[in-house]
Amino acid sequence: MGGARQLEELLRGLLGRPIGRAGGELKHWVFRAPRSHIPEIVEPAGKIRRRRPDILRTIGPGYPNARLEAFDNGNKVTVRVAYGFHHVTNLISLIMLRCGGLDIRLPEPVS
Repeated sequence: MGGARQLEELLRGLLGRPIGRAGGELKHWVFRAPRSHIPEIVEPAGKIRRRRPDILRTIGPGYPNARLEAFDNGNKVTVRVAYGFHHVTNLISLIMLRCGGLDIRLPEPVS
């Protein structure tokens, strides 16, 4: 069980590493994992090997997964709001408006 725990901790530690170091450690992990002969490690190792470039692109910017999920959820909500738009350009404009960080304030009445 110690080998599985060690492999798990090595994989978990990748998320806090700089991209250059994470790439080398991920390559080392993918090399070591199948040799453990633990089915719960060997199966994900194959998937990680196939998706390695995608994993490194995710680690690179350093965004936490929660932020990416929130961004994705916001886009899904925007697509639902845009249901019935006749042109996809209107949907794209709405997503850009929502994600652009503009602070649009309505005019306040003058007393």
